[in-house]
Amino acid sequence: MAGLDPSALLGIDVHVHVESDGHGQLSLDEELLAASAKYFKTAGDRAPTVEQIADYYRGLRLAAVVFTVDAGTATGHPGLSSEEIADRAAAHADVLIPFGSVDPQTGQEAVRRARRLISDHGVRGFKFHPSLQGFSPEDRSYYPLYAVIEEAGLPAIFHTGQTGIGAGLPGGRGIKLRLSNPMLLDDVAADFPGMTVILAHPSVPWQDEAISIATHKANVCIDLSGWSPKYFPPQLVRAASSYLQDKMLFGTDYPLLTPERWLRDFEVLDIKPEVRPKILKHNAVRLLGLGT
Repeated sequence: MAGLDPSALLGIDVHVHVESDGHGQLSLDEELLAASAKYFKTAGDRAPTVEQIADYYRGLRLAAVVFTVDAGTATGHPGLSSEEIADRAAAHADVLIPFGSVDPQTGQEAVRRARRLISDHGVRGFKFHPSLQGFSPEDRSYYPLYAVIEEAGLPAIFHTGQTGIGAGLPGGRGIKLRLSNPMLLDDVAADFPGMTVILAHPSVPWQDEAISIATHKANVCIDLSGWSPKYFPPQLVRAASSYLQDKMLFGTDYPLLTPERWLRDFEVLDIKPEVRPKILKHNAVRLLGLGT
């Protein structure tokens, strides 16, 4: 399969979840999957495989950053294999860009695994979900893990703000929202200036904090996944169309939100015409080192 050609693409979705390994293993238990699907009013296939995602995005002339979230310690549910996801994505290098996931709570094993994902499986970045994985990202015990990512010159996506996982369940299934306050990542961005930190989603109820960090730190960007653009907070829309136009990234949170819906609503968002291509593709091309 040929490599990725940005000039042939309409956009790059930087936030796509792999929820099934194709062998019957799901990324979360059924209760958490059902809660998130209900929260997002998701229709259609909730757990497409790597191959199904590739075919879908190829048909839309989009590329996708794909990953899972390994939250085995916090949830008690075994995560999908990032190694397998990366290796299978390599067969669809024209449209798929694999990111890795390790469970931060496994300590030095997470560090060793991150190194192997980079050296042996060619991941292009990492994904973390502090609330789901049950860790406070600014805790210095996780710094050796970030050091590996920074040393490799790779970005890291961190979930921020509200989450649909556990929504509506008693106690939210123990998932703590405060761990996804973007202000916790200000320490990380300050202490690892060589690692690009991507704040995932409109960070409600902490949108102003996310905008402030992205404005202050050259190595912080925001991905616009998880919400239909018509629901974006007004201050986020203003920042995206003006002073943060080079730091905003198209993302959907597929399969929870489809690229068709996101793009349809983005069409009518109050964004300057010259900024749209930056958000849809050019910012990601630069950040991911995909060339021209």
